Amino acid sequence: MNTSAFIGYLRRLPSYQGQIAHIESIPAREPSYAELDRPLPPTLEARLRSSGQLPLYTHQAATVKAARQGGNVMVATSSASGKTLCYNLAVLEAILAERGSRALYIFPTKALAQDQLRGLRQLACPDMLGLDEILTFDGDTPAGERAEIKRKAKVLLTNPDMLHVGILPNHGSWSRLLRRLRYVVVDEAHIYRGIFGSHVAQVLRRLRRLCALYGSNPQFILCSATIANPGEHAQGLVGLPFEVVANDGSPHGGKDFVFWNPPIIEATEGKRRSANSEATTLFTELVRHDIRSLAFARSRRLTELIYIYSRDLLAEADPQRAGRIKPYRAGYLAEARRRTEQELFHGQLLGVVATTALELGVDIGDLEATVLTGYPGSIASAWQQAGRSGRGRQRSLSFLIGLDNPLDQYFMRHPEAFFHKTFEHALINPANPHILKPHLLCAAWELPLAHEDEELFGTGSGQARRELEEEGRLRCREATVRPEQGRKRWYPSPGIAYPAQEVNIRSISGKSYAVVDASRGHELLETVEPAVAFFQVHPGAIYLHQGESYLITRLDLSARIAYAAPTEATYYTQTKEITDLKVLRVLAAKEAGGVKVHLGEVEVTTTVIGFKRKLQFTEEVIGEEPLDLPPQCFPTVALWFDLPQAARQKLARAGLDFAGGLHAAEHATISMLPLFALCDRNDIGGVSTTAHADTGKAQVFIYDAHPGGIGIAEKGFELVAELWQATLRAIAGCPCHGGCPSCVQSPKCGNNNEPLDKMAAQVLLEGLVGL
Repeated sequence: MNTSAFIGYLRRLPSYQGQIAHIESIPAREPSYAELDRPLPPTLEARLRSSGQLPLYTHQAATVKAARQGGNVMVATSSASGKTLCYNLAVLEAILAERGSRALYIFPTKALAQDQLRGLRQLACPDMLGLDEILTFDGDTPAGERAEIKRKAKVLLTNPDMLHVGILPNHGSWSRLLRRLRYVVVDEAHIYRGIFGSHVAQVLRRLRRLCALYGSNPQFILCSATIANPGEHAQGLVGLPFEVVANDGSPHGGKDFVFWNPPIIEATEGKRRSANSEATTLFTELVRHDIRSLAFARSRRLTELIYIYSRDLLAEADPQRAGRIKPYRAGYLAEARRRTEQELFHGQLLGVVATTALELGVDIGDLEATVLTGYPGSIASAWQQAGRSGRGRQRSLSFLIGLDNPLDQYFMRHPEAFFHKTFEHALINPANPHILKPHLLCAAWELPLAHEDEELFGTGSGQARRELEEEGRLRCREATVRPEQGRKRWYPSPGIAYPAQEVNIRSISGKSYAVVDASRGHELLETVEPAVAFFQVHPGAIYLHQGESYLITRLDLSARIAYAAPTEATYYTQTKEITDLKVLRVLAAKEAGGVKVHLGEVEVTTTVIGFKRKLQFTEEVIGEEPLDLPPQCFPTVALWFDLPQAARQKLARAGLDFAGGLHAAEHATISMLPLFALCDRNDIGGVSTTAHADTGKAQVFIYDAHPGGIGIAEKGFELVAELWQATLRAIAGCPCHGGCPSCVQSPKCGNNNEPLDKMAAQVLLEGLVGL
């Protein structure tokens, strides 16, 4: 497409008010090829040649070479670079050489597994494998087909949830697979971070343990979007050393990447026009020009709204094009999603509005433009979404629309931090006892625990095992086989049955809250983990279920039931909370910026005190309500730092508010931490005080918002000087006068963003960075 012509057209529109903050012109890249040290099997090479997949790109050849040498491989290259072929070649070569060998493919979603199933069958069938030898196993697999899958599958495609709850606890019936398992493929490995990634790391350790039981020792091939720590992340997930392949040899057409900042509509408060309105405008203009496009929204509700507004705008001027756009999100029936994917792939649709459900590698063909409604939370995800356009050799266009928050606005003002910064670190913490202990119990159910398992599950597993024994959930027995060795075994207590069913690998909390539809005989809609229940299903909350809005009319705390009723409300709700923090133990301390910085174990107490009603499309606050809910306490990890004495003296001389500066610096620092760690703003919290009870000093605390922590605070402690510098740039660059949502205000603040002093925060941060 002619990207320059379309951008010029946008500049001439009456609605254009200087929204283009930056255009990064990314040049096209020619392919780089490499030869293998020895040829592929003739059948496989012939299939690649006939399908136009030869010669191999450098990273594809490097992966095959590393796999042939027996090592584990992490492939970390850009979106649409042909990573799938990397592992398919290694697997098919092994299966052709060792006819009884098996492979296990793990994908984060069922949709991606189904898409990869089609691609692998096209490559391998019927010359190398039969259709009934490449099969999926997930929650939708009919019970009547499962025995046949266990018997026939040579390549099994599944997801971590099914591996955890369906395969490992029933390993005896999967012995044919486990005994001959040659490769384990983990695709989209960057998705496995935080709580989910920490759980998956333990699931993979349990898999390795059972493979050893059946006499196999599979190689692992992981694929990931580009992240800062691919080798470290792969080793953390699997517990084995990895060779990293990152020399991307794939070609790309050039791209113009436009940073589009909604115009300011209220200068004093720094308020901007809604990013959702801007997304609607851009998407409809792209479709009107027959530019095949994909717009990403951050929620199911916004996906529907942007689609509806776009459809209505198009219907006024061009009804035919209005019928060639569709929404796409989780919650739709699988058949409807597949139909939309195929219509987009074959060009029947001009545009789709989607959630991140289309961020992963489902094949939807070559698109020309993408619209990102807000920074998706990580540079890796932003490139994944932007990379959905320009998968061929033609030039493409991407827009990133800035939301009204510090990190989005930081990128709008400092695009070099996006385009020229290394990617974020993917963080997991499989040693978190809240994650480790449930998986040890699952492992004991699968095969009694022994002392040797400490090497697999890590140094903390011995203590976790002892705690499970003290809690009466594990029982120790002397081995009856070869008792002369005196080896102990730990078994689940008799009252424990199928513990995997009790462990949700996408959360860390205990018993969930049930959300029921009170208008339909208390029909169960879904469950919500307790850690977020007070934030999502409090009385008065608007809760989204499969795209439909429900009003929470009552929350029964003892029964853990939230009663919901369908509603046509056009607003959403956002909680306000207050937090207290107690220091339990200092783990590390260092000097930075002339002050002491600490890392330690803390206990956090959070109380949800109320909520705001905000219009979906404009973000306008239309009401506030108080709430009376009990506090929630949990242990976690935090970093905290002192404030420079010279900066405090400067504040006093200037008559600025020290408490307001601390509070503002806390808000802004929390908002900027996701720049360095792959996490969401909701994964972290903070507290600021002029005199903390445990330290006797003025402090800013930033803590992991998950019980036990997942490594975010540790990364912040490590990079605290860079974090201060980025936060200072975010505050100093904001054009508002006294502080706004784009720099120091937080929508979650239980103190109504009071006191806040933007200038005082700037002075404190200048002191921390030595200015």
